[in-house]
Amino acid sequence: MRPSLLDPLFAEASALPGVGPKTGKLFDRLLGESGQPARVVDVLLHLPVSAIDRRNRPKIAQAPIGAVSTLQVRVTEHRPPRGKGPYRVLTEDETGDLTLVFFRANSGWIEKLLPIGETRWVSGLVEIFDFYRQMVHPDRVVDEAGLKALPPVEPVYGLTEGLFQRVAAKAAAAALDRLPVLPEWLEDQTLRLGGWDTFAASLAKIHHPQQPQDLAPEGQFWARLAYDEFLSHQLALRLVRAKMQTLGGRAQKGDGVLAAKILSALPFALTGDQKGALAEISADLASDRRMLRLLQGDVGSGKTIVALLAMAQVVESGRQAALMAPTEILARQHFATIKPLADSAGLIIALITGRDRATERRATLEGLASGAIQIAIGTHALVQDDVAFAGLGLAVIDEQHRFGVQQRVTLADKGAAVDVLAMTATPIPRTLALAFFGDMEVSSLREKPPGRQSIDTRAINVERIDEVISGLSRAIQAGARVYWVCPLVEGSEDSDLAAAQDRANDLRQFFGDKVGLVHGQMKGRDKDAAMAAFAEGETKILVATTVIEVGVNVPEATVMVIEHAERFGLSQLHQLRGRVGRGSAKSSCILLYCAPLGETAKARLEILRETEDGFRIAEEDLRLRGEGEVLGARQSGAPGFKIARLDLHAALLRMARDDAERALEQDPELTGERGKNLRLLLYLFERDSALRLLRAG
Repeated sequence: MRPSLLDPLFAEASALPGVGPKTGKLFDRLLGESGQPARVVDVLLHLPVSAIDRRNRPKIAQAPIGAVSTLQVRVTEHRPPRGKGPYRVLTEDETGDLTLVFFRANSGWIEKLLPIGETRWVSGLVEIFDFYRQMVHPDRVVDEAGLKALPPVEPVYGLTEGLFQRVAAKAAAAALDRLPVLPEWLEDQTLRLGGWDTFAASLAKIHHPQQPQDLAPEGQFWARLAYDEFLSHQLALRLVRAKMQTLGGRAQKGDGVLAAKILSALPFALTGDQKGALAEISADLASDRRMLRLLQGDVGSGKTIVALLAMAQVVESGRQAALMAPTEILARQHFATIKPLADSAGLIIALITGRDRATERRATLEGLASGAIQIAIGTHALVQDDVAFAGLGLAVIDEQHRFGVQQRVTLADKGAAVDVLAMTATPIPRTLALAFFGDMEVSSLREKPPGRQSIDTRAINVERIDEVISGLSRAIQAGARVYWVCPLVEGSEDSDLAAAQDRANDLRQFFGDKVGLVHGQMKGRDKDAAMAAFAEGETKILVATTVIEVGVNVPEATVMVIEHAERFGLSQLHQLRGRVGRGSAKSSCILLYCAPLGETAKARLEILRETEDGFRIAEEDLRLRGEGEVLGARQSGAPGFKIARLDLHAALLRMARDDAERALEQDPELTGERGKNLRLLLYLFERDSALRLLRAG
């Protein structure tokens, strides 16, 4: 149960003074999650994105052009519009003139706001038009009394259509008033080291800044709040890990017979990295402690084989294994890869998705419940209530960052003492690994299996697209198959981005029915059919969105064209490039870009041309963009940091990890004085699901 002290913060935002039901719906749209209404705490933690400095108060002649100034002026003349022109108000001081310009304004309102002969303070952007200084739609027009109430530095909030800055600022102030007096959950040493104020004082400084640096993300007030958020997250991860560990494991040693059959069926030997990771996983499985391990590998490094051998060890010990993938395409790809190898070892495997026919699903469920099916591969359908295992021993979760901690725990709860192996094909920077997988041990695959070809990567201006198409024609005649990736499904008048449907139609004019199309809005069976036609060579060009980013394996595909490459993230480009170079033939990747390129986009394409090392690319991607999209990090299951930024606050994350470990070593149940305060922090940042696990234990 959430402590009653925090109840005022979890009331609906519409209850705040000056908000009400109508404006509350705008806050719901801006800050509400999963269709839920926005709450006071959401408004409180919705920090400003920038600030307007209204402390600059020069005379008119000295007002800098292109900057915000707050000027004292005397109103001299009103010039209502003739026809559809703007309403102009002429003002002056002893140094010069300033014209105030209003479009589509109510003349009565302007006359009341700016009476002729009166002195007013106006604040806004000063510009030059026809050699005269002007201010279009001043942000503020106030008298002397109003000036005293005008914030010297005004915070600027992210908004939604229909919501205005003054309303957002007023709501934030009201939310601050609702903040109860909270006990300090940080240690004195941590506060001194950071030079930090209290949680409440730091929030107040950011919502009511006295100078622009007060709300800088790298400043001390923001850092204090970022640390609090990191600490809540690290505490939650460690509580989950402690729960999994205290439940105890079950030794799953196996005899190596099934694994040996699978290895003998492989057309290649395992790499050193694969052998090392498998040894770590095997030791975890054989121990009586629960395994919580992340297997991360570069594109094409062979994670699936390692996972299959781990699952074989569990089956050898008399239990079942399950592999959960985030998409149906990826689940089916895993099934297609694993099935022949499983057959060679006599393993019984099944696929379970949300699209199964009723009779198929019933048979699969019966096989899982009886133990006849030894390995299940599927989507989140695996965690549905009607899926029961006879004796689940290992849960393998692919592309773990696309699932939440809760889904991981739910699958692990399908059996007794289930070991967990998470996998990701996105090499993760050290900071992100700590944020997303701080409760897990990590194994890494950096080597590529023998025979993998390097990929010739080139950046080409989209103006040369005709040359690219001519080159594809020659490549297809020589037997190549081609992916062509676009950023959108269908085009619109408002966007200049290439759309998959439009591009497919264009290419069909050259290549006819050799062009296939696949995107996320298609029905599952249609996607499967398009992928199968490409894999079997019926189509030679597959136009796609990023639905093919991970897991798709067509060794015959040797050319990847990525249109509007400058719009994609670096790690995403690397993943897409990894769809080729999977066979023995030489492969190439063409990055079609639209000039002019910004500095970040230019750096991104240059790095991709320089290296195929996914671990270096991941670090560069974090440096260039922050964590926002490196892991598809705004998807379900991401930490969802509201305040903390991994690109700026990485050092704080490491401090928070150590702090969380120390706190739980001293007080594993969080029942002591500081532990109770830390529980408040977990509720405040909504990491309290970890406390529910603690209670369940």
